[in-house]
Amino acid sequence: MRFGVIIFPGSNCDYDSYHAAVTVTGQQAAFLWHESHDLQNCDAIIVPGGFAYGDYLRTGAIARFAPIMQEVGKFAASGGLVIGICNGFQILCEAGLLPGALMRNAGLKYICKQVFLRVENTGTPFTNACHQGEVLQIPVGHMEGNYYCDAQTLETLKKQDRIVFRYSTPEGQITREANPNGSLENIAGICNEGRNVLGMMPHPDRCSELLLGSADGAKIFKSMAAALAPTR
Repeated sequence: MRFGVIIFPGSNCDYDSYHAAVTVTGQQAAFLWHESHDLQNCDAIIVPGGFAYGDYLRTGAIARFAPIMQEVGKFAASGGLVIGICNGFQILCEAGLLPGALMRNAGLKYICKQVFLRVENTGTPFTNACHQGEVLQIPVGHMEGNYYCDAQTLETLKKQDRIVFRYSTPEGQITREANPNGSLENIAGICNEGRNVLGMMPHPDRCSELLLGSADGAKIFKSMAAALAPTR
């Protein structure tokens, strides 16, 4: 399989995502320029973290109009795997591939630290290497990570089991203290109805090897590779 990593002006986690995808899975990867209309026959797309177009207007508000995102939208509509990490999550929401929005952190300060996530749904191509209720240690680094949606959307996410990760304690308890940014119901990651598009604020690309303090993020990339592995 082949991962595609998008590069926008202001992306700063593109090489992290590329390295994690290639090193963890042993598969190939390619960089995709924001002005391109060519996904280069990639099997999975990574929309990485950073500050696309300087985060002017609103995080992800300009990036959603990039030519490459038109192709990502078509790719996702056809069932292709797309993961948005941090700024990538913000872009996917702005592009309408995921519901809701990412607002300023409740404390109005940039947050960069290790957090814990409880896996709420293992029935996705991004979490098949995890077990239900497993707690992952993955870092965050954001100013606008406070996920919000209206009550009807939240009810739909719950009913369709589309909340994939929640911020938790190391023991897996969902508490206010474990929520780093004020995100609605401790939501750290959601998927679309087809379960082929995932957005998450924490950075699995920054914890794919033990050298980085945690290798829990590797499970996300391994899950994607396993989901796309040819059946024999």
